[in-house]
Amino acid sequence: MQYMLMIFDDPKRIAQLPEAQRREFQQAYADFTQGLVKSGHFRAGAQLQPVSAATVVRAPGGKLSTTDGPFVETKEHLGGYYLVECKDLDEAVAIAARVPSVALSSGAVEVRPLVPTSEAARTPPAR
Repeated sequence: MQYMLMIFDDPKRIAQLPEAQRREFQQAYADFTQGLVKSGHFRAGAQLQPVSAATVVRAPGGKLSTTDGPFVETKEHLGGYYLVECKDLDEAVAIAARVPSVALSSGAVEVRPLVPTSEAARTPPAR
């Protein structure tokens, strides 16, 4: 079963860390990612640009509308993700608990199972 681990953190808090701590935090992510690859759980992952680089696309009444920047006011932002292969939710949660934003800071990781590919091909995304 595949799970998306969506990483939420407060970018302002991270930016305020002393340089040495920020480097340690970045190294913790590099080590964590390397460990996922070695364990065979890793399928994909990436850090996202800041929310200021986001564009929201909507089509109210069929008319295309785009909005720059964040679309909600929150302290925590989606900063990146991992797509992992796990035997069950318990294993995915155990991996999520080791994500540096959880293990070393006040961040959070949302764990969400993916719809299996054969089922996803038959079912349009929910709106």
